Amino acid sequence: METFDVIVIGAGHNGLAAAAALGARGKRVCVLERSAGVGGMADGRLAHLVYNLSEAERRRLGVHLSEVDTVSLARDGRHVAIRGGSAAYADGGAHPDAAAYAALHARLVRFAGVLAHLAEAPPPGFEGGLTSLEGLREIARLGKVGLGLKRLGKAEMREFLRVVLSNAFDTVLDEIGDGPLAGALTADAVRGAWAGPRSPGTVFSLMYRLGQGGRVFRAEGSMGAVAAAYAEKARAAGCDIRVGVPVARVVVEDDRAVGVELEGGVRIAAQAVLSSAGPLQTMLLAGVAHFDVEAARRARGMRAKGSAAKVNFALSGRPLFTGLSEAQHGARLVVAPSAAAVEQSFNPAKYGELPKAPVLEMVLEDGRLSVIATHVPYEGWTDARRAALGALVAETVEAYAPGFASLVTGTEVLTPADIAAMTGAPGGHWHHAEMGLDQVLTLRPIAGNARYRLAVGGLYLCGASAHPGGDVTGLPGRNAAGQVLADGVL
Repeated sequence: METFDVIVIGAGHNGLAAAAALGARGKRVCVLERSAGVGGMADGRLAHLVYNLSEAERRRLGVHLSEVDTVSLARDGRHVAIRGGSAAYADGGAHPDAAAYAALHARLVRFAGVLAHLAEAPPPGFEGGLTSLEGLREIARLGKVGLGLKRLGKAEMREFLRVVLSNAFDTVLDEIGDGPLAGALTADAVRGAWAGPRSPGTVFSLMYRLGQGGRVFRAEGSMGAVAAAYAEKARAAGCDIRVGVPVARVVVEDDRAVGVELEGGVRIAAQAVLSSAGPLQTMLLAGVAHFDVEAARRARGMRAKGSAAKVNFALSGRPLFTGLSEAQHGARLVVAPSAAAVEQSFNPAKYGELPKAPVLEMVLEDGRLSVIATHVPYEGWTDARRAALGALVAETVEAYAPGFASLVTGTEVLTPADIAAMTGAPGGHWHHAEMGLDQVLTLRPIAGNARYRLAVGGLYLCGASAHPGGDVTGLPGRNAAGQVLADGVL
């Protein structure tokens, strides 16, 4: 029987980040991926941009990333170009809400920066006591958060406490008028979430997206280059990555994970098993009999209902969006005419229907238009309904790029259910679980399992359902690897 120090289930970017971190510490790591390739949600068919990535992670990956602007498209041609806290009309004209938007963006980025310290390490638990080395480190991390809040000043601190629980719709429209600028900001607050901008807590989701200043990057060679970079880091650390190898179950003996059994019946032994899957899927792999009823109930109740579909159009030529320069065609293109329109797009999804006017995020690539369609239902998909969504998205794009439909040579529609089947992401959710205030920090993914460990000894979560959550950051994986090392199970 083959034996490793650690087995990682899933070669998504977080699983690979965990493997690389452990391999760099001299541990023998085997990564098992059921699909034919690596990357998970960072695969080029599913993702097209990098958000919320720290400078340190960009250097660590070594991938050339170019910052891109956002252009929020308007039916009347008065598109809005956005970069960080600056906003202007795409033709260079001054936007009437530019100053108010800059102030709002700067305030939200300051608030997000306070919370960013909590994402860089496991959530606080003080399990070793306040005077232990780990306890002192946690006190130091919380001290940074407290100091950040204090530096805001009393007025800003009160504002932080007021808006963090608020909805993005009111928070944004309290400062700027409704239109494509407000639409783009509120769309970012609900991207991938089962929520509209009027839903409580969506300001927190927006702050999470702004944790690294809200910058958006495009990888040279598409998102496949990012997935490949994570895999290369793991291989360089000595990790063995195997694709097309489905895991049938986690082998548990005496309440400890001692390896895995593959679908063909082959067993591989290890001292620890890290799972990129969600808590419920991981419990099922290990056998629910090893977990108490309450833990299983919480895992089953974790909110992870995917609401974003990916639509990929193969093109015979480059579409031209009316009113955009050549350079602006390389931007992140957003269809979110107003905050009200973003809210209205969510309403049909509540009843299992397609939005009449979908909110879109688009990126033009070589021979392809990559589109994320927000607020689609998880259930009820048929071939006819997939075709209807593809046609709806194409019709929406056509309104901004006349002649687009004539360039389309093929359409791939990946629904939340398809994404779940492809990647194992719970519910096909973009972040593996909702980023609501009831599912973050010590409550992520569920109460009682916040520090990556499950009740079975040596079994850990390392995917985006664990703290700090989604986006291509590698933090859940690296934090989980750090917890394994701190626990001394190897």
